[in-house]
Amino acid sequence: MSNVPPASGPLSANPLTRAVLEIDEYAAGLGWDRPARLFALVDTARLRTQEPGLAAQLGLDEETEDAPAATLTPIEQDELPANTPLDEFLATIAWPDAVAGCALTVERLMLPPSAEGSMPEGLNEKQLAAWVAKHPERQEVRMTVAVLRDGGREAAVRLREKDSPTEVLTGAGLVPGLAEALSATFAE
Repeated sequence: MSNVPPASGPLSANPLTRAVLEIDEYAAGLGWDRPARLFALVDTARLRTQEPGLAAQLGLDEETEDAPAATLTPIEQDELPANTPLDEFLATIAWPDAVAGCALTVERLMLPPSAEGSMPEGLNEKQLAAWVAKHPERQEVRMTVAVLRDGGREAAVRLREKDSPTEVLTGAGLVPGLAEALSATFAE
């Protein structure tokens, strides 16, 4: 378990957007071709109050003047099981009340909307993945999606060919299916 260092790039006033950008920058520092990574998002002030030892271990024991009042601290979880489909794994997660949200970073191949017209019909999941992998317009992307227990959502998408912090696209509705799956981990 480790926390993600604060982002050095542009800062956002929205704590969830800040957390997503911090995780994106952390993942970018690890390089491409990495497995999916799961993070718990905890309220930093609550962590300092309720778990001062853990806050100290994570380097969060002191508030700084330049840190915004409302922040979320991403804490990386154990590695995801390699042989379990992501949707099946997410269906097994239940977060404790102290976790305000969660985030996932995952790499995928994507096609532009214009490629949909040339997609063969009747492909199963494996065949579709193979077809996308061979498509000349495919793009490798890293998606970081975060959700809060209260329903807040945010995502960051980074293209491998434009691997720069200034080229990261953010928005709440960028990866709705993954956001739904993460939100389901908070269902009671």
